Amino acid sequence: MNRPLFLALPLLLATSAVVAQNTTTTLSGTVRDAAGQPLPGANVFLKTTFDGATTDSLGRFRFTTRQTGPLPLLVTLLGYQPQEQPVTLDGQAQRFALTLKEVRNQLGDVTITAGAFVASEESRSTVLGTRDVQTTAGALADVNAALNTLPGTTRNGEEGKLFVRGGAASETRQYLDGLPLQSPYNASVSGIPARGRFSPQLFKGMVFSTGGYSAEYGQALSAVVGLSSVDLAPETQTGISLLSVGLSLSHQQRFERSSVAVTGDYVNLQPYYRVVPQSWGWQVAPRSAGGSVAWRQRVGEAGMAKAYGAVTQQEFALRQPMPGYENGMPVALRNNNQYLNATFRSPLRRGWSLQTGVAGTRDEQTIRPDQQYLHELEQSLVGRVVLTNDSAGTYFNLKLGTEAVGQQFRQQFQATPEELMRRTGFTEARVAGFAESDMAFSNRLVARAGLRGEYSRVLGRWNAAPRLALAYQLPGEGSQLSAAYGLFYQTPTNDLLRFGQYNDALRFERAAHYLVTYQRIKNDRTLRLEAYQKTYGQLVRYDALNPYNPFGYASTGRGHARGLDVFFRDKKTVKGLDYWVSYGLVDARRQQRQDPVAAVPTFVSRHNATVVGKYWIHRLHTLVGATASYASPRAYHDPNRPGYNQGRTPSYQDLSLNLSYVTTLRKHLTIVHLSCSNVLGRDNVFGYRYAATPDATGLYQGVAVTPAAPRMLFAGLLISINKQRPADTETAPE
Repeated sequence: MNRPLFLALPLLLATSAVVAQNTTTTLSGTVRDAAGQPLPGANVFLKTTFDGATTDSLGRFRFTTRQTGPLPLLVTLLGYQPQEQPVTLDGQAQRFALTLKEVRNQLGDVTITAGAFVASEESRSTVLGTRDVQTTAGALADVNAALNTLPGTTRNGEEGKLFVRGGAASETRQYLDGLPLQSPYNASVSGIPARGRFSPQLFKGMVFSTGGYSAEYGQALSAVVGLSSVDLAPETQTGISLLSVGLSLSHQQRFERSSVAVTGDYVNLQPYYRVVPQSWGWQVAPRSAGGSVAWRQRVGEAGMAKAYGAVTQQEFALRQPMPGYENGMPVALRNNNQYLNATFRSPLRRGWSLQTGVAGTRDEQTIRPDQQYLHELEQSLVGRVVLTNDSAGTYFNLKLGTEAVGQQFRQQFQATPEELMRRTGFTEARVAGFAESDMAFSNRLVARAGLRGEYSRVLGRWNAAPRLALAYQLPGEGSQLSAAYGLFYQTPTNDLLRFGQYNDALRFERAAHYLVTYQRIKNDRTLRLEAYQKTYGQLVRYDALNPYNPFGYASTGRGHARGLDVFFRDKKTVKGLDYWVSYGLVDARRQQRQDPVAAVPTFVSRHNATVVGKYWIHRLHTLVGATASYASPRAYHDPNRPGYNQGRTPSYQDLSLNLSYVTTLRKHLTIVHLSCSNVLGRDNVFGYRYAATPDATGLYQGVAVTPAAPRMLFAGLLISINKQRPADTETAPE
C-alpha cells in the first residue's frame, strides 16, 4: 500500500530513541504470592517517584531509574498487603524476589479476596508499545498504520485511518493523556491516505481497545486509542535525521526535576518524485513544516506537570483521476493546525489521586476541487478532572471523573466562482461525568462496573451509558476468560450537524457492544480469541437528493457488526525473532446517511489477515522486518448495475520490508533505515469513482481508486548525539 511520503516524518527519531533510553540503575525481579505463584499486574515503584513498572503474566518486572541514594521500593496489588523494602541506588543492577500476603475480608459466610488480575482495558485490549510502532514494516512509525496490523481493523488504503469492526473512521476516538484529540490525523483529501499527527516518540505507551471499553471514554461507537505521553526525558540528547523526503532536528534537555524537548522538521517530496515516478500529476508536491515543544516538571514528592504544543503547516496540489477529466481533476489543499495541552497528576490524601488537564485545538483547512472552494475552521477546548481511590476498600476501588468540551465549527462552500458562498456551522457545548469501580469477588473473579452520562447542547439531549466487564482466571498458568457489555453514544459528525442541528428529532448515534474473550499469555507467547456483536441504532439518515434540508435528517438508521478476532504473538520460539499473526472476520451491514437500504459498508472487508515479523541479526547489528497483509474484496456502488453496493473490488495484498542497521558515526549512535512498501508491486484497487450523470450511451463512466504509486521507498540516516555515555550497537532497535 502506498502512503504519501511527506507524512513519514515521525520515523526520523523513532528507532534511535529506543536505544538511548538506559538510565543509571536497573531494578528487576519477581512478585509472587505466599504459595509461590506469580502475581501479574502488581505495581512496583520507588516511593515518592514515578519510576516503576507493572509485573507481567509471570510476575516479572524490570525498570531503570536515575534516582540515587536510599529509597523505599513499594509493591502494591489490589487485595494484597503492600510491601515496602529499602534499597540503595548506586548504579549497580539489583534483583529482588518479593512476596505479597493476601488480604481477606469476611462478609457473612462469603470470603472475598482480590485476584491477581483486573477486568480493565489492559487485560481485554491489545497493548502495542511504541517500539512496535517504530519497527513494524510498512507502518513508517505511524501509530495508526501499526494498529492496522492488529485484529479487528480493516485496511482502507485510500484513507489511512482506523476502521474497526465494521465501523467508520469517525467511530474511533483517540485520547492523549486522558484528553480527547480533535484532529488526530494530518489533513488529506479523498484517495490520499492520512497519517497520525503525532510521533510515536511522544508516547511511553498506548492501548488499543476494540470494544467494551471503560466508562472513562465517550464519543466512540467502535474503538478507543489511549495514548500516554512520556514523563521526564531520561537524558540530554540531540537528534539529527536526514531523510529521503526531508530533514528534522531535535533536542531534549534533562534537568534535575524537569526536562524540555524541542523538535523542528521540514518535508518536501519534490526531489523524491523526480526519482520515483508517480501515477498522478502533482502540480505542487506535498510539503510540510512543523515544530513542537514538550515541558515536564516534577511537582512536590510525586506530582507531575506536563505541557505540550505543536504547530503544523502542509499543502499540496495535484490532478486526481476522475471521470470526465482527461488529465485528472485539479485538487489543492492547504492546512494549518495548532495543538496545546497541559496536564497534572498527583497523589492526594487518604488514598485519593488526581489527574486533570486541558487541551485546545485550532484546525483551519482550505480545499479547492476544480472550481469549488471549501474552507473549514474547527476550534475546540476540552477540560477533564479524574479522581481515583485505590484504597476505597480492600476488594474494590473507585474512580470518578468529569469532562467538558466546547467546540465551534464553521464551513464556507462555493460551487463555482459565480455562485453565492454558502456558510454553515454549529457551536457545541458538551459535558460528561462518569463513575467506575473495580471489584474483586475472589482470587479468580473480578468485575468492573461503570456508568457514563453526557449532555449535548447542540442536540439538546442527554444519555446514560452503563458499562460492565468481568474477568475469570482459568485453571492453568496465564489463561483468562472475560466478557464485556456496554452502551456507547456519539454525536453525529460535523458534516451532519451542520444541517441536522435544526431538526429537534436528531439524537445521539448509539452502539451496544457484547464480547467474550479468551486470552493466554505464557513464556512470551500470547493467544487471544475474541467474539463480538455490535448493534447500531439511531444512525443519521438524510435525503441524498436534498442534503441541505434539515428536516430531511432523521435518527432512524440501524446496523450491526459481528465477528471473530484472532491474535497470536511469539517472542520465544526462535532467538531474536518476534512475530505476530492477526486475523479478523466481520459480518457488517448498516443503513445510514444516504443509504436507500441496509448494505455492506464500502469500508469493510469480511476477512483481514496480517503477519508481522522482526528478526535481530546480532552479528550484523541489523534488524530486518516484514509485514504481509491481506484483505478480502470490499463493496462499492456501481450505478450501471441494479442493486446497492453490489460491486466488489479485487482483494488487497501487500508485502512490505524494512531494515535498520545500527552503527556509530564519530562515536554517536547512528541508524541507517531502509524500507519499501508493496515490494511485489501489486495493483491494489480501493474502489471506483463514477460520473454524476450518464454519457451518451447511458452508462456512468468510472475510474479506479488506486495509490499514487505502486511502491513507496524510504531511506533515513538517524543520528543521536549523547555525550553522557557511549553508543550501544549491540542492542536491537525495538
